[in-house]
Amino acid sequence: MRTDLNDPRFTAAGLFAEAFTGLQQRFNAQFDEHRLSAVEFEVLMRLARSPGRRLRMTDLAGQTTLSTSGVTRVVDRMDRNGLVRREACPSDRRSSYAVITEAGLTRLDEVLPGHLELVQQWFVGQLTPAQLADMLESLRLIRDAVNPCATAGSGTDESENAA
Repeated sequence: MRTDLNDPRFTAAGLFAEAFTGLQQRFNAQFDEHRLSAVEFEVLMRLARSPGRRLRMTDLAGQTTLSTSGVTRVVDRMDRNGLVRREACPSDRRSSYAVITEAGLTRLDEVLPGHLELVQQWFVGQLTPAQLADMLESLRLIRDAVNPCATAGSGTDESENAA
């Protein structure tokens, strides 16, 4: 028996992928203007929104699209560029924190107004407030199922602060 190619599960996954890809293309063009990659922007945002503006490297990997070794490479590059710094973890010598620097916060301040304009124009501005609230609830539900460590290290009210 053949699989029904009109199955709404294909449509849901396909539409999600197409929307994400389209948004990323628009965001990447703006990040390029500010000499940032998408992953560097993601790292800066995660750190800036975390308690103490820092995360353990393993938690940062869990919250991004990077592996632990990938986070190490990105953080090392961003450290050389002065956007983040590493701090030793006082309770575990094997762990370290990535911490956003003032230069990293300044770079975010430069990027965020244009980024928020794009988010408004191409994403949240397409939805009513009720649709946005429903979508956020749905995305958190899906995120928590597929990536349960995505909120690690983000604070006490992790579901509201994450993403």
